[in-house]
Amino acid sequence: MKRVDESTPDVGGQPEDSGHATARLSLDGLSAMVEAGEVDTVLCAMPDLWGRLVGKRVPGRNFLERILGSEGLHASLYLFVVDLEMNPLPGFDLTNWETGFHDCRMAPDVSTLRLIPWLERTALVLCDAVHEKTGQPIEVSPRQILKRQVERAKDAGYTFKCGSELEVFFFRESYDEAFDARYSGLHPLSHYRADYHMLQTTKDEWLIRQIRNGMDGAGVPVEFSKGEWGWGQHEINLIYADALEMADRHAIYKNGVKEIAALNGVSATFMAKWKTEEVGSSFHIHSSVWDEDGSQSLMWDGARQDHMSDIFRHYLGGLMTTARQLSLLMAPVVNSYRRYESESFAPTAIAWGDDNRTCGFRVVGEHDSFRVENRVPGADGNPYLAFAATIAGGLHGLQEKIEPPEMVHGNAYKDEIADHVPSSLEEAVQEFELSDLAKTAFGGRVFPHLLQLAQHEQRAFGTASGAPVPTGPVGEWELFRYFERI
Repeated sequence: MKRVDESTPDVGGQPEDSGHATARLSLDGLSAMVEAGEVDTVLCAMPDLWGRLVGKRVPGRNFLERILGSEGLHASLYLFVVDLEMNPLPGFDLTNWETGFHDCRMAPDVSTLRLIPWLERTALVLCDAVHEKTGQPIEVSPRQILKRQVERAKDAGYTFKCGSELEVFFFRESYDEAFDARYSGLHPLSHYRADYHMLQTTKDEWLIRQIRNGMDGAGVPVEFSKGEWGWGQHEINLIYADALEMADRHAIYKNGVKEIAALNGVSATFMAKWKTEEVGSSFHIHSSVWDEDGSQSLMWDGARQDHMSDIFRHYLGGLMTTARQLSLLMAPVVNSYRRYESESFAPTAIAWGDDNRTCGFRVVGEHDSFRVENRVPGADGNPYLAFAATIAGGLHGLQEKIEPPEMVHGNAYKDEIADHVPSSLEEAVQEFELSDLAKTAFGGRVFPHLLQLAQHEQRAFGTASGAPVPTGPVGEWELFRYFERI
């Protein structure tokens, strides 16, 4: 395995008390680095509806002199109507063959500007998609979908904070080697389950350390890393932040893990279930409700035996009541639903418990860290859509004062009363389509766009396999479609 040089100077910093990383660049800082020859490339990227970063590489001087001015940067709106194979899909009002797939403008959000330590002399800025003529946001772009829910929360007097807990599998083969092998006979980095193991994680530290340090240097502060339950599986957790900041960090992290793996001649996948007999990979969402300026958590009540404030209870009730309706935004593709198996640490029951990993919703922490862990999303989820669904469901609970069901004390996999997570993308699409909450919370342009995108993904699998849902082992169609790109 090729290993890149780890002698790159540390350009990062530790997270500030506010939860935002110090490893960011100002425009003046970028200008000085471009002038000194320390940065020659700026990645202008935006998340697509699958959670991937798409965009353009721009020479540093051109970025400063033209992209930030009236010239701007342009990209085809088709990026928001494609499948994972980049095939433009029919039937969308946003753009289509009849309108000629016109452009949008990529507006750099300079607050997201940062160095990317694992790429030589490279900085990155996240962009918002806006209409070229009006400058108004493209409503169906993921950052705007999440921003809209953040605004709804602010209007109600709340700030939502989130933490991403992502699992990922690493393999000794490069991406090209894995593709050429048709994803068969791959060799995970470990030969046994290494959950919390120090020995196996030491053997993998040559790679995982690069990821931790690289993320800190890119302003994506890492809380910790650990070995996970699967062969070659690791978990690297990101430090808590406001929802939009966390989604940005998550997208940069996920793209960066793949890039660092590729630079080292190995591969990584965030598929929810890459192999039938192996465990899945999760994207656990830790979340809590804070006051309007984000300075005080509203979750803890020291006077109650269970310490759950009314806001906590209603928030949890909202998340649980809407879990089936909004599962599409947590588990977006056919492969996502293979993960939900009994006694797999992936939930099947929409139940909650006190530090109970058999439940879909786990209550953990104390005081300002008192929070809900949603264990439903898989690692293939788009963080912008998953956090948007979290806020929409949580707000519904707060506004309607929804009480959660009784807590589960035992094995939730055996709970015969609780609702269950949808068992297929087909079922999740049906739940989303019938959801009045999804229609009202996301609006007249976003709701049908997300629904239609999911319907296309469902039909693509059915066309390829001749079946509406997967019934046999994880097959080549899923591996070729999702292994590298999701």
